[in-house]
Amino acid sequence: MSFPVIGVVGGGQLARMMAPPATALGLELRVLAEAEDVSAVPAVPEAPVGDYRSLEDLREFAQGVDVLTFDHEHVPTEHLLALMAEGVNVQPGPAALVHAQDKLKMRSAVERLGLPNPRWAAVHHVEDLVAFGDEIGWPIVLKTPRGGYDGKGVRVLGSSADAAASIDWFGTMTPLLAEEMVTFARELSVLIARTPSGASRAWPVVHTIQVDGVCDEVIAPAPGLDPAVAEAAQAAALAIATDLGVTGVMAAELFETPGRGQGFLVNELAMRPHNTGHWTQDGCVTSQFEQHLRAVLDLPLGSTRVLGDWAVMKNILGGANGDLYGSYPAALAAEDAAKVHTYGKSVRPGRKIGHVNLVGGPGSDPGDLRARASRVAAVIRDGADAPDNADAAKESA
Repeated sequence: MSFPVIGVVGGGQLARMMAPPATALGLELRVLAEAEDVSAVPAVPEAPVGDYRSLEDLREFAQGVDVLTFDHEHVPTEHLLALMAEGVNVQPGPAALVHAQDKLKMRSAVERLGLPNPRWAAVHHVEDLVAFGDEIGWPIVLKTPRGGYDGKGVRVLGSSADAAASIDWFGTMTPLLAEEMVTFARELSVLIARTPSGASRAWPVVHTIQVDGVCDEVIAPAPGLDPAVAEAAQAAALAIATDLGVTGVMAAELFETPGRGQGFLVNELAMRPHNTGHWTQDGCVTSQFEQHLRAVLDLPLGSTRVLGDWAVMKNILGGANGDLYGSYPAALAAEDAAKVHTYGKSVRPGRKIGHVNLVGGPGSDPGDLRARASRVAAVIRDGADAPDNADAAKESA
């Protein structure tokens, strides 16, 4: 039997980072790219340009692939159902994927499973929004059910006047999702992988640090997390994946809420490799990218054991430095244990252009690892003359 062909819809950095484990396993990875210059194109042998919103483009791309999977969750459900009716092996399937596409469906599923949810409501009119805020107390959070990510599609409303000023959102997408403004200790994430035949593995629960709605750092495992909370969080993610029939990698982003629920509330779901799992590339026996490929092919899953006491990831966002490679000598000299991953993207302020991973052995300190990874990221972002922010990272550990 020849080695299978995996088709990935979307040419972003997630597809790009699936390429090395695919090559190692002898798999052929093809990507449906949004344009000729997107992140994944240089990493794969075949990357036709097409529109994921076009059924014809998807149908043409799916010819000759053994399984179709995703770099993002935006493919229309009706297109995936049509492909499946034509015999295309879609992983994860649209019945599962819609819960990552639509936050209202996700909230309903979490509630049905009896897992800890923030208080929420589907709101059709400003009057519904005001009534919800008056009932649970202001401030509240208003979200578009579809299309939002990295802080986009989210508004914090402090009063009924703020709610009335949000009338413009009701003209574009209704109902909207209203949620309580959760008071939490920190944000967590748990990743699991599940195969079509039902095998599953979880990685350790991690602490995620967000800046302006974007994941900035990850510490694995989450320092000081109650083992009972960690176990419950992994069990919740596995329960969601099993009930919804998720295949591949799924991330459950959580709020840590001591004394409430099971010590956490579910925030959002993603059904693909996720920014909060990039640390697994260098910090685990099996990365999320290799595991996703294994899972969608229904292969045995790999070990999720951490390779050190701690692992950290620091995102690199676009900054003043446009010559990323020119900063490499200083960045790599600053920390010879750091693993630098860049995405082949043009630099724009605030754009995700790469990340730094660092793994610490016995006796290592997560605050120190964060400081060292942050120094490398700063040099790449700002150039060789970047200020040393190690002390700030240590203090916030």
